[in-house]
Amino acid sequence: MNISILGTGYVGLVTGVCLAEIGHRVTCIDINLNKIELLRSGISPIFEPGLVELLKKNTKAKRLFFTNEHDNGLKDAEVIYITVGTPQDNSGKTDLIFIEQAAMDLARNIRNDVIVVTKSTVPVGTNDYIMKIIEENLNKDIKVKIVSNPEFLREGSGIFDMFNTDRIIIGSNNIEARRVLEEVNRPFNRPILNTDIRSAEMIKYASNAFLAMKISFINEIANLCERIGVNVENVTKGIGLDKRIGDNFLNAGIGYGGSCFPKDITSLIQIANQVEYDFKLLKAVVEVNKIQKSILIKKAISRFGNLNGKKVALLGLAFKPNTDDVREAPSITIASELLSEGAQVIAYDPIAIENAKLMLPSKVQYTTSIYETFQNADMAFILTEWEEFKKLDLSKVKKLMSKPVLFDGRNCFDLNKIKDEGIEYYSIGRDSIAEKELQLQH
Repeated sequence: MNISILGTGYVGLVTGVCLAEIGHRVTCIDINLNKIELLRSGISPIFEPGLVELLKKNTKAKRLFFTNEHDNGLKDAEVIYITVGTPQDNSGKTDLIFIEQAAMDLARNIRNDVIVVTKSTVPVGTNDYIMKIIEENLNKDIKVKIVSNPEFLREGSGIFDMFNTDRIIIGSNNIEARRVLEEVNRPFNRPILNTDIRSAEMIKYASNAFLAMKISFINEIANLCERIGVNVENVTKGIGLDKRIGDNFLNAGIGYGGSCFPKDITSLIQIANQVEYDFKLLKAVVEVNKIQKSILIKKAISRFGNLNGKKVALLGLAFKPNTDDVREAPSITIASELLSEGAQVIAYDPIAIENAKLMLPSKVQYTTSIYETFQNADMAFILTEWEEFKKLDLSKVKKLMSKPVLFDGRNCFDLNKIKDEGIEYYSIGRDSIAEKELQLQH
């Protein structure tokens, strides 16, 4: 089937290469010519495991094409995906400016009957609005059907998720459009749920809100565990075995970040406000997450008294491993707070340094060597659970640091292993390994 995709951001690229991989002829459209030229040469503007391989493979097989011209990119389209960004405005409401432009662009350039599929995350009712824009700008005798097909892609495992998703949601009020989307997605061989358009829009928001709630919930439990001498990891294992709960998204830490959870939850709260519903639970989720990002700072101040003049090694700048995305990452908040406390910050991330330079305060220093980050540091903060960090040579770290004190926001290390290495260690929801304990040990 001939498929066109409007937007070559994270969702558009992952969707495009995967649809090409299952046999469709896919044309990705973006007004950024520099990005299009990079993609044509097999270079991805984003980091995502497996993406470049599929990009090159399907471009070579002539199933995947890139253009900055709408008339050329849409001329043979049978199905058009909208995958443009949906940023927040200053009030937290979803800004539909790119959605509106995409709808107008496709309306003015399509030449035959098409199905328009919205994959971008949009507020409930947006697909009706998209249809209205298309009808107002469509000057031809062409029939357009619209479908909501929300994405459930986790950055860092988006390719895997396309082929292994728990469900594919197809929201449409038109039976024929549903059938076509079922055929488009059939090669993925994943469960398909057909709904009306508005339910599909809501499913995306509700899913992300629930997962964020699980994260904030276990972080609250972790904070309580610390105060009453309980290991949160034992608690999560115990409750995660309950099939009604499950163990996913129950890892205690310093909160969620990224481009999806914060934006989608704020948007859902705004949707509720518009119909005068006070979504108290979600507001609490947001507040807990905000506080959790600063918890390591509080631990460090409690340990050192003040951080003025201290050298801090900051490990992990991306909001999660296997991505270069720094948007809403805890590293932004923590770096800013450390600097405001008078600390010197030396940061490292295996992938996200260049993006971090655009988001973190200018006083942050960077190194491309993980062990150089530890050199003469008074303390280290672990903010992202990269495998590289979990495999650190702790004996080497101990020798490099001025004083080996680790504040681990992702519980990367086994407590017994850390104690055996003689490293002072503070994590989330678990016993601390304090200086006095180490002195008694030796």
